[in-house]
Amino acid sequence: MPPLPNSRTESDGSAVIRVLSYNIRSLRDDTDALARVITACAPDLVLLQESPLFFRWRKKLARLAAATGQVILTGGGTAAGPAILCSLRATVERTEDVLLPLTRGEFRRGLATAVVRFAGARLGVVSCHLSLDRDERHDQGGLLLDRLAGMGVEHAVVGGDINERPQGRTFARLAAGLQDCRTAAPWGAEHTFPSTGPDRRIDGIFATRDVRVLGCGVPNELPGVTGSDLRAATDHLPVLAALRIPVGQIPVGQIPVG
Repeated sequence: MPPLPNSRTESDGSAVIRVLSYNIRSLRDDTDALARVITACAPDLVLLQESPLFFRWRKKLARLAAATGQVILTGGGTAAGPAILCSLRATVERTEDVLLPLTRGEFRRGLATAVVRFAGARLGVVSCHLSLDRDERHDQGGLLLDRLAGMGVEHAVVGGDINERPQGRTFARLAAGLQDCRTAAPWGAEHTFPSTGPDRRIDGIFATRDVRVLGCGVPNELPGVTGSDLRAATDHLPVLAALRIPVGQIPVGQIPVG
């Protein structure tokens, strides 16, 4: 299996970036192993699910970011779990945490969203963790696509724990509006859950059609990371994608804040 392309800026201003999506189960497992996995993936963007929600959640998330060479972009407790970390390569235009409608008896869900730039490439970013309830999950998939459409970006990436296999109607709904990056350019392993014996794909990375997917999947080999690290870090396996983002336009009059 050829290695996944490294991050770089192309001569035309487009950017090759690495995007990691990872359910970290509220940092309840081996955080040292988790940090080794994230660091070895060398991501530009880390789309987290189940980041800490309660006591000192900001400090815990900041500690993970520092241990992996990232900074907190947005999310965490304010997005009901999803969060986004990024490398210093990213220039931040704006962020927004969105709480989704609450179904009685179900867990509150949310979206961590941002607009960032890598060189001449401008990108909308969303991290999500969808419901265990089939109907609520399908509604949340539609709300996610609506939110993405309203972000005012040409190019976007979504990563998350979909809580459903690709044959499910919500996964299919996302894949109809976006590219399922694993299907577009398979790389590495397919199944993401459970980490101790993966037998299903319920996590994914999706991108708008104009983004070129260079490879996407669960990394089989990472420098300095063992199979026991992947099993100990959390109950999901990471999904890593390399994407080439075309040059985009910065809206007239908008001043970046990052």
